[in-house]
Amino acid sequence: MKVAIITTDNRQHYYDYGATAPTFGAAPEALLQGLARLPEAEVHVLGCTMKPMKSPEKLADNIWFHSVYVPKIGWMRTSYQGCIRSVRRKLKTIHPDIVHGQGTERECALSAVFSRFPNVLTIHGNMTELARLFNARFGNYLWLAGQLENIALGRAGGVFCNSEYTANLVKPRARRTWMVANAIRKEFFETASAEPRPDKCVLVNIGVITERKRQLELLEMAGRLHEQGLNFEIQFIGQAEAQSPYAAKFLELIRMAEAKGYARHLGVKPVGEVIECLDKAHGLLHFPMEEAFGLVVAEGMARKLKFFGARLGGIKDICADAPGAELFAVDDWTGLAEGIAGWIRSGHPRTPAAAELMRARYHPEVIAKRHLEIYREVLSKDS
Repeated sequence: MKVAIITTDNRQHYYDYGATAPTFGAAPEALLQGLARLPEAEVHVLGCTMKPMKSPEKLADNIWFHSVYVPKIGWMRTSYQGCIRSVRRKLKTIHPDIVHGQGTERECALSAVFSRFPNVLTIHGNMTELARLFNARFGNYLWLAGQLENIALGRAGGVFCNSEYTANLVKPRARRTWMVANAIRKEFFETASAEPRPDKCVLVNIGVITERKRQLELLEMAGRLHEQGLNFEIQFIGQAEAQSPYAAKFLELIRMAEAKGYARHLGVKPVGEVIECLDKAHGLLHFPMEEAFGLVVAEGMARKLKFFGARLGGIKDICADAPGAELFAVDDWTGLAEGIAGWIRSGHPRTPAAAELMRARYHPEVIAKRHLEIYREVLSKDS
């Protein structure tokens, strides 16, 4: 089976045009790791970019990469018309059996549904719902992304939904849906080092510093726990853009927290260093106001961490039957603080039993095999 996957090349996302190899989001990268272990699939990955770049021809024995140059005029200001047309031309030379668009955040979904080949989409972020939650203004990024998401969902041959929450949002707008979780990258299943963890309780929070992820509120909660005399540190991993008022306030408060020893901001880290941080920690904390899936939750439990989080979105799916996971209502800050405080006082134990459940559910090969099953289903119905 010949599969074309359209995804974001992070060299374009971060304007890193000097890099000679593409990188992808965590979920698409994990899927490709799984597909690389299935030789019956011939996979072609396409990523659009505003500047021509040197790229490898292949990412694995059965995975090819195609960098698709699209001038700036062909992007968001024209509803990605340039991306759609350039991808369509490239696909004519590849002639895949099926095209899979990864995400409705930007051009990938639209390029897939207008490819003129059988196609499916994966929802990573629910853009229409985010536009509603944040009262997106007419014409801004979130507003336009929501409008284009509706167009893409209506034309897709089917939609992969990474959680029950996402499926409920998508079903009224799509022909067919399947529940398919995001995969965890293979590195998160590798054996941890034997390096001892500190006696001080360490919790990790991973994600871009934004209103949706609510790190500022977590930092304020940490301050209240510190005042109770608890010995702990929350380590925040993720980008904080100083031009964002929310992130700027976070950066202001984190300096005080670092001086008092109960929180640190570690910035952006590559996957290997993230895993090192997880292996030295005792717990993971993720308390957003909205979450389609919550891959960091599964990744943390795969590294045997105790988990505290919000009872919403895909987090509920990940934590179903997961040992030691504690979920709280989205605005139950008191319950969350009390749960963390009680755990710290009890010796802040980790949760090794959750790791095998994460492997069984979210290993790259498990998720990749499910993808091939659905591709065959789509092609059999469309033939």
